[in-house]
Amino acid sequence: MTRGGRSGARSRRGLIPPTAATAATVAATLAVLLLLAVVVRLPWVGDLGIHAATLERLRHDPLHPGDPLVDADVPSPYYSPWTVLLGLLAKATGLGAFAVLRCAALAGLALLLTGVAHFVRTLTRRRTAVSLAVLCVLFLWGPAVFEWSGFLGLSSLALTVSYPSTFALGLAFHLWACLRKALRADAGPAVFLALGALWAVVLLTHQFTGVVTSLGALAMLLGARPWPRRATLLRLGAGLALGLVLLAAWPYYPFFDLFGAGGGLDGIHRALYRDLPARFGLVLVGVAALALRFRRDRRDPLVLFFALGVLVFAAGGLSGHCSWGRVLPAALLPAQVAAGVEAAGLAAAVREGRAGRVPAAVAAGTLAAALAVGAWTQAGTLGHVLPRSALPSAVAAKHRPPWPGYRWITPWVRPGDVVLAKTFPARQIPAYGAYTVAPGYPDFFLPDEDARADAVRRYFAPQTPRAERLEVLRRYGVRWVVAYRSDGGLPETDLALRKVTVGTRGQVLYEVVGAATR
Repeated sequence: MTRGGRSGARSRRGLIPPTAATAATVAATLAVLLLLAVVVRLPWVGDLGIHAATLERLRHDPLHPGDPLVDADVPSPYYSPWTVLLGLLAKATGLGAFAVLRCAALAGLALLLTGVAHFVRTLTRRRTAVSLAVLCVLFLWGPAVFEWSGFLGLSSLALTVSYPSTFALGLAFHLWACLRKALRADAGPAVFLALGALWAVVLLTHQFTGVVTSLGALAMLLGARPWPRRATLLRLGAGLALGLVLLAAWPYYPFFDLFGAGGGLDGIHRALYRDLPARFGLVLVGVAALALRFRRDRRDPLVLFFALGVLVFAAGGLSGHCSWGRVLPAALLPAQVAAGVEAAGLAAAVREGRAGRVPAAVAAGTLAAALAVGAWTQAGTLGHVLPRSALPSAVAAKHRPPWPGYRWITPWVRPGDVVLAKTFPARQIPAYGAYTVAPGYPDFFLPDEDARADAVRRYFAPQTPRAERLEVLRRYGVRWVVAYRSDGGLPETDLALRKVTVGTRGQVLYEVVGAATR
């Protein structure tokens, strides 16, 4: 009787995890195992090429790597503390760029998961909240797949787990957690100086995530209870000053010059303001959780974080500064975390008799349904680790096959060679050590970016004279051309070209015969 009564009391107090809590833990574990399997495959759809190219340049010359995409001695924001460390790892071990990116993916994923757990534990002591928050961050998005660097949906993270943005977001969660604890404990100067240095590392590593991190840090400060003493605020100011000094002193690129780059990025980011309900509609469940938190505390840090994110995102849309749309995780993440934390709190309240079972069942069912919709929407991620034949047809239809890459050119094209190609191949070829004539991505620090892009267009334009095409090859020291036969440019029979091989999708690698271009 006594032992049974004790056991029942422990269960009611929530010391023994109920079935729902176990299910959440199992589901979160399976999602993490899927991401680990994805790391092994390292699917390539997106910006993996520029990160591999960055490592190739740093491996060759860690101190003066030059532009990662074209043969130009200019700085680049891709040379961050994190990528420099990875470049040194590549140089010291001899590992290839893609092997190092797998190491980066493992480190980034570990940092992200521990960061979410660390941050959630500053909000609640309930163990189930961590698993629920992880599930909400991965699946509470929308009924349409959305994949973008810095956005943590499962399908997006599967493609970007090795990117600096994932590493930076992991640091951000830890920074928010440490800042909350430092403000609460009235920590000493060393702690705030370390936080200032960490903030600078995040900004240098991924600038957009750095803005999200800054908004989150501001929310943690504004939501601190009790309000920090003046001495604590002075220490926080010292940490901020140190961070600014480190940003200004970073030798690989002038950080503060990036404030002038917004206009060139607005066109790319205009897509962030389209189809918002389809891409992010499920986050409304988290917004409802934020409303509950707001009723309890008008200065709740998650509510303030969400409000700051919405304000900046809306300002970007209204003003036409669409690159500000990259701040959207500052609105999504606090809502997703709030959904997990509030669900865990509601379950505990029911077990302890502080909440009705019917309202709790409705709330739990709503969250479970939203997570199920999000999981089904992103089920195509399974295609990155399982053969198409092993997938149900409905899941296989959701999978987007990764890019095949350009490894087929490497027996001939050497690191440092210049390749002329259109934009899509130019986003991948530098990953293998070669340069392209024009960068496949916007390059703020490259002064002749427009001239290079125009040169590529003129080379492939159907009416361009042969002499002008040869001039493009000479001016940029082109050694190779990669093109489909239908792309245009010099004909295959031209004396300036020698056909070398054909790629998996019918693209042809041509060697530029130097004597013929003089």
